[in-house]
Amino acid sequence: MQMPRPDAAVIGRKAQLVARLRQILPADAVIDDPTETRAYECDALTAYRCPPLCVVLPADTAQVSAVLRLCHAEGVPVVPRGSGTSLAGGAMPTEDSVILGVARLNDVLEIDLPNRFIRVQSGRTNLSVSGAVESDDFFYAPDPSSQLACAIAGNVAMNSGGAHCLKYGVTTNNLMGVTMVLMDGTVVELGGAHLDAGGLDLLGVVCGSEGQLGVVTEATLRILRKPEGARPVLIGFDSSEVAGACVSDIIRAGVLPVAIEFMDRPCIRATEAFAGAGYPDCEALLIVEVEGSEAEIAAQLALITGIARQHNPVELRESTGPEESARIWLGRKSAFGAMGQINDYMCLDGTIPVSSLPLVLRRIGEMSAEFGLDVGNVFHAGDGNMHPLILFDANKPGDLERCEAFGAEILKLCVEVGGCLTGEHGVGVEKRELMTSQFSAADLEAQMRVKDVFDPAWLLNPAKVFPLAASAGRRG
Repeated sequence: MQMPRPDAAVIGRKAQLVARLRQILPADAVIDDPTETRAYECDALTAYRCPPLCVVLPADTAQVSAVLRLCHAEGVPVVPRGSGTSLAGGAMPTEDSVILGVARLNDVLEIDLPNRFIRVQSGRTNLSVSGAVESDDFFYAPDPSSQLACAIAGNVAMNSGGAHCLKYGVTTNNLMGVTMVLMDGTVVELGGAHLDAGGLDLLGVVCGSEGQLGVVTEATLRILRKPEGARPVLIGFDSSEVAGACVSDIIRAGVLPVAIEFMDRPCIRATEAFAGAGYPDCEALLIVEVEGSEAEIAAQLALITGIARQHNPVELRESTGPEESARIWLGRKSAFGAMGQINDYMCLDGTIPVSSLPLVLRRIGEMSAEFGLDVGNVFHAGDGNMHPLILFDANKPGDLERCEAFGAEILKLCVEVGGCLTGEHGVGVEKRELMTSQFSAADLEAQMRVKDVFDPAWLLNPAKVFPLAASAGRRG
């Protein structure tokens, strides 16, 4: 969806705003050249794009506050942006907005190993948080597939998870506090370096709020001791439904792996061509990883492999060492890049009860035939967080629209079986008009009243999350 270019009035307003922004930020922290702002027209959902008025790159909380105070006074919308890895259009600008990128807020501010927390600026990448403490045998648990690039700011905004969230939880389970700047420039502290804050759970409100309430500039994160060891097992099946049933049985048995990842044949073939991980030629596979002492690992794997054998796997491969473990994970970590070499794709993010996996996988296959578009499934099966990848040709007229319709039906199906529209990618633009499939008018009104409190003029991250008809007239 290509948005219209700004008119003369917008261009004039931009020049005045840029001049004022350059009075409060370093010269290289304000970008207004259309050639350079093109990189900020979209996030990882590249089907939707729009040029912003300009881009600012502040380096600390004080600079973020100054930018927001100015934009608030001028009535200029602001779109917070982490690393731009959002898959739901959460960081896409509007033509009258300023992109506020946090890429320069990347310092480690404090490490407290005895109390098991790290405080970082929000532009720091997910993987580098663990990197800052790994020499002391600690790590930060949430591990999105984009962890090499994605920023903590985006993780907080979307409540990101990852392959190991089955055991360790998603961002909200590992977030202790934030420093956040409201739209009027007010700096607030929520939570902190302690187990739980008193009073209202405002930290829980902010985590997953998609930049609707404020701009997070610092985050205090829980860090954990590395486990003694970890070992994955790869299990291949002759159908996706059987693989889904195996997942359900593993969870029902009461064992808690650190991760259960699912891939179907299209993803298996793509990753083999891309990464050569040595996966079996089968319809679906699971990667199940457990951790602990050698005795704990052996006991858990014995239970898991016993359950798997009841489903007649075509292959069952238990890792024998670090090199084989890395190869088992190589394909899964390469899946999104591998699928991108085949065709354009849209990555969905619906969550369902684990017991519904066989039904939903079967229906996705049926809908794939109905819409005439191939789909690859790769997702966090342990907690039912699905990521169907719908393949389409962006250069073929009508293909994008067909892909969107297919995606909408999958997400509606997730809600119908007792799940929800998103697990970790957020609502953004992609699912905005589907919110009425899950929430009543009263539900949406309650959510919008929360935004009214934090951002009365509705200037933060406009045209996201809430259906446009429901939020019409709220922007001051």
